[in-house]
Parts: sequence; C-alpha cells; structure tokens
Amino acid sequence: MYFKRKRKPVFNSPSTPSRFLFYFKKMLKILNLTPSRIKDLLLIFSLFISIFLVFRHPQAPLPLATTVPFPSSTCRHHLFFSIACSSNSFPRRSSYIRLWYTPRATRAVAFLDQPVSSLVDPTLPPVMVSGDTKSFPYTFKGGLRSAIRVARVVKEAVERNETGIRWFVFGDDDTVFIVDNLVKVLSKYDHEKWFYVGSNSESYEQNLKYSFDMAFGGGGFAISYSLGKVLARVLDSCLMRYAHLYGSDARVWSCLAELGVGLTHERGFHQVDMRGNLFGMLTAHPLSPLVSLHHLDAMEPVFPNMSKTQALEHFFKAVNVDSSRILQQTVCYDRFNSLTVSVAWGYAIQFYEGNQLLPDLLSLQKTFSPWKRGANVGAHFMFNTREFPKDSCKRPLGFFLESVGSDKNVVWSIYTRYSDGNCVRTDAIKNLKEVKVVSQKLELDMEQIMAPRRQCCEILPSYNESMVINIRKCGIDELISMNA
Repeated sequence: MYFKRKRKPVFNSPSTPSRFLFYFKKMLKILNLTPSRIKDLLLIFSLFISIFLVFRHPQAPLPLATTVPFPSSTCRHHLFFSIACSSNSFPRRSSYIRLWYTPRATRAVAFLDQPVSSLVDPTLPPVMVSGDTKSFPYTFKGGLRSAIRVARVVKEAVERNETGIRWFVFGDDDTVFIVDNLVKVLSKYDHEKWFYVGSNSESYEQNLKYSFDMAFGGGGFAISYSLGKVLARVLDSCLMRYAHLYGSDARVWSCLAELGVGLTHERGFHQVDMRGNLFGMLTAHPLSPLVSLHHLDAMEPVFPNMSKTQALEHFFKAVNVDSSRILQQTVCYDRFNSLTVSVAWGYAIQFYEGNQLLPDLLSLQKTFSPWKRGANVGAHFMFNTREFPKDSCKRPLGFFLESVGSDKNVVWSIYTRYSDGNCVRTDAIKNLKEVKVVSQKLELDMEQIMAPRRQCCEILPSYNESMVINIRKCGIDELISMNA
C-alpha cells in the first residue's frame, strides 16, 4: 500500500501570470530598482538584442545615391590641337609653334591652304591641306574667303577620327599655348558634355563689333569631344547661312549658338587685341592660369635687349619649370623701408616707393596701344587700367627674369635690374642689382583650379645689392597689405 504524495502549490498562487508578477515585484524590492533604472535596463537590453541580430543576419549594403564613376584625369594626349595656317605664314611662324609643340607628347595638325614641299620638319606638327571651299558663299566686303576654310578646320579635325580625344583645341600659327595649363583648365569640365571654352577680346570695340559671347579664334578655344562630333555634322549647313560674317570664329560661334551652346569664359586665353609693349598686361595677369598668347607679330619683344623669338624662348624657360605659376602676381611689403614689391613670377618684378594698395596694382599699366589704328579709334578695354608714366624716373624700379631653376619641388628664379638711367631711388634699393625669388612648385589641385587664391610673399631682411623673396601660401585670415 502506498500513499500519494501531496503536491506543493507552485508560487502559492492560483495562476502562473499572477505568480510571475508576484515574484517579479518581490525581486524589484530586493534589487531596489526604481522605474527610471528599469527603463535604462530595458534600453540596454534592447541594444544588445539589436546588435546580436545584425551580426547573426548581416544585410547587403544599400545602393549609393550616385554610382557614376569619377572620370580619369585629363592629360596632354587627350587634347588635339588644330592650327590654322597658310602656306605663306607657316614657315615664318614655325618658331612660335616649336615653343609649345612637343613631338610624341602633343597631338596637333597644321591645316594649310596648299602643300608646301619644304615643310618636312620633325620638330613641327604634321601638315594637312584643307578641303575645297569654293562652293560656300562669302559676302563680307573686303574680307578674306580663307575664313571659310579655317572654320571648316573644326569639321576636318573631328573627321580624322583620332582615338582617345577629349578636347579639340583651335588656334592660329601666331599663337603660343601653355599646354599643361590648358590641360588643368579643361580638367574642370566634363568632356562628355557640350562645352565651348575660350575668351573674348581685350578690346571693348572688338567685342562690340563681333560679339561679347564669342571665343576669339586667335586666342584659341576648346570644344569638348561630344560637342565636336555634333558640330562637325551640321557645320557646312551653317556656313551657307553665314556668308555675311567676317571671320572663322564668328561662323563657328554662330553654329554653336544654333545648337543652343553658350561660351564658357576662361580668362587665361588671350586674343591680345592690342599692340606694342605688353609689359603692363603681363605684370598683372589674372589668377587664372596662363593658357595662350596671340598676335605675337604685333607685339614688341617681351624682354629688353632681345629679339622677339629670343624673348619668347627666354619666357618659356620659366614656363617649362613651373607653368602653373607663370605670370602669377603677388605683392609683398618691406614695412621698415616703406617699399611695395609686385612680383609677376617668371617675368618681372617692380619696386614702388611707399605703400601701394593691392587693388591698385591689379589694374593693368597702359604700356600698350589699341589694336585698331587711327585717330578716331577707341581705346576702351575689358579690364581696369592705370597710366604708365612717360618719365622713366616716375615709374617703379624694374627687374626682369635672368634665370630659373629647380631642385625637386623647390624653384628659384633670378631677376636683374633694368637700367632706368640716372634716376634717384630711395636708399633701400639704390644699390639693389639682383632679386632671387624662392617658391614651391605650384601644383594646382582641383579645389585650387576651381577657386584660386593669390599667394603671399615676404622679403628676407638684410639686403643691399641682393634681395631674397619667398613666395608661399597665405594663412587662412592673412591679408596682403602693409599694416600701419
């Protein structure tokens, strides 16, 4: 015989939920937990659960909002230069082209009106004879029909079907290009979109006569590959409609306007619609990288005591060392001796006595004359100008580039004094014969190209016959000024 064991009541409560609640409250009393502490514990517990679920069941990453890959950098070989020439001009202007054209590194073709058998020169671009344009009308009185041939260079360049082209660049045989700077400028733009890049004339009258929205062809302009392909298909039909226009650049611009494309202005292209001494223009170049100089035949040598070709070759010595910095202007002050020094790197340095405000020195000294000659010709320009004293003793003391060199990223340039007669100069500079400028090679990244900033300079103390100037980046809130 056996007896049934009596089962003890579990939780001493009629139902499980109530038993759980009973012991839960008892546990809270033992742990002395307040409602706020309970809330914190629950949040921590939820966080651990979430982390556990993420690692146990990882999810695929969400797609990015934009998945277009960043285009590779634009290089020299992505540019194709088309040089408008004639059989008469090309031989005598070939020295200009040699300054910027590098065989096997620069892709270019010279378009001539007829063959020239003596032009077999490996230092010059290959030659191509333009197509016949007799079927196109030309009605501009006193103009040259060659404008039609030069306009069609755009079509003929595209139809060569060169591989790897991103930009078609057009210019004349009396134009020099700073190719590396042009590469940097064009790298701002997407060659797969429609871009027409260049600049207008420095002459207000020339822009008024032709257009403020046209890229003047002598100074050069660039057309993106995608736009060039379309323009080549429709150009001939446009040429039939614009027989009344004077030049080739006006015809190209008119056709681009019909395609709905406007000009993207870049201040480094220079038509140079002015004559004579370009000193005032070259010593106050804008922050934009120098890209081109046109009308070389109409200018005086850019350096004294040299021929025109010798002076340009000397100028390109600095270009080849630091193209990004060429002609970039900065101003520094010697407060102790009350001097203002304006440096146009790779070209010239000017010393002013007293405190000259920076904005005043950014305007161009009128050392040049208007492009059009005549008593009734206007002399209005597309930039601020200031007078250049006729009395040499009232001008700033000038120094011109003598030599330039580099060691890795450190660049030095030497400038020597230009004779100004028997002018009386302040004691601080009366014996000064040489200025050495030290700088880092100017490597422009995309941010600096898009939003350039002028650099600062400082004069090293203790100078008599020789001075050293250091060019460097300005501080974040540094001003280029002479403090009172």
